[in-house]
Amino acid sequence: MATQTPTQRKAAGKKAAATRKRNTAARSRSAQKAAATRAEAEKTYVEGLTVQVERALLVPVGAALVARDAVLEAAKPFTSRTGAEREIKRFERRGSTARNRVQREVKRNRTRVERELRQRRNRVERAVKRNRRQVETQVRSVRRDAERRVTRAQKDANGLVQRVQEQVTTLV
Repeated sequence: MATQTPTQRKAAGKKAAATRKRNTAARSRSAQKAAATRAEAEKTYVEGLTVQVERALLVPVGAALVARDAVLEAAKPFTSRTGAEREIKRFERRGSTARNRVQREVKRNRTRVERELRQRRNRVERAVKRNRRQVETQVRSVRRDAERRVTRAQKDANGLVQRVQEQVTTLV
């Protein structure tokens, strides 16, 4: 390696500091944007649950990527840039694949729960209709029976009244 003059070292240090500052600002903006996006997504319980599951899966992936980035940054002068970019893309693909798998599983579970709920609701509605029909049939039967008995009692009472009247008129 060629030796640098103090002026060159100072310029390189300033350049590196400026790069770090830009990168930190970009990460901060990115983090703020991500936080705002998460806050918007957590408005409903299901969305919040999805975000939490996704976070639980993506945090270790992201932590591994950050650690890998730190190692790559330290080893940058000794490695090729394209190899590191390839690895980053590979990790990103693996993280995306894991996230997509979880999303599919959550959707599958939600669909299963909704289907079971629909089936239960339909069974209950059918049972209620069946029971209502049975009760209405029984009520009609009891009403007809009661009306017949009332009619018979009235006829019997009228017959008794006529006999009593006949006996009274024969006595007079």
